[in-house]
Amino acid sequence: MNPFLVAALAALCALLLAAGGWLLYRLAARRSERRLAGYQNDLLETHCAEVQNIYTQMRGWRHDYHNHLQTLKGLLSLGRCGEAESYLRQLESDLQSVDTILKTGNLMLDAILNSKLSLAEKGEVAIRAKASVPPSLTVADVDLCVIIGNLLDNALESCRQLPDKGERFLRIYVGRVKEQLYISVQNAVAGRADRRGGGYRSAKGEGHGFGLRRVDALVAQYGGIVNRQDEPGVFATEIFLPL
Repeated sequence: MNPFLVAALAALCALLLAAGGWLLYRLAARRSERRLAGYQNDLLETHCAEVQNIYTQMRGWRHDYHNHLQTLKGLLSLGRCGEAESYLRQLESDLQSVDTILKTGNLMLDAILNSKLSLAEKGEVAIRAKASVPPSLTVADVDLCVIIGNLLDNALESCRQLPDKGERFLRIYVGRVKEQLYISVQNAVAGRADRRGGGYRSAKGEGHGFGLRRVDALVAQYGGIVNRQDEPGVFATEIFLPL
């Protein structure tokens, strides 16, 4: 065969292979972009729901505050100072209960935890939570919030899928275990968790799960360990992060 023809064919094959590789790369990139866009949209919807929930609570507190002032002014105008004082004591007691659900010692973590737990309460999810963190952490505050935020998002999504609100529960523990930060999240799930390919699928269904992969990547980045277990009606995630 003509050597020039062979060279031309070889060049053409190389060009086709390069073009095919570029096309596969672009298809994979677009698929990844779509998944990331879906994850970001889900995250935006969650944050909007959290902001709306907090706004609703603030409106309720403002309305109550106005009523309390009117009651106190009425009692004082009638000279019923003893009753006004008793009313103030009751208000003080009530205000102590209208506080953040958890105080961990970390302001950023308090914000994300209490935001998620506020949504859980609104969704009539039974909560059992305890959390505290050392003042010094090897994991960045932002990364810790991403880890816990994603775990709680998935846990709440699982709870929402249960039509019987009496079956919904969420258990959270964050604390120091020896030289590690231990994070445990247990939640109700309909039946058993969807396990595929050695891992678990997101409670949001096919095409989701970016948040769980983000958790795994961050834990691996800090040399930590993720352990997930399930049994009928319960899904549990344990995370160990070096301190």
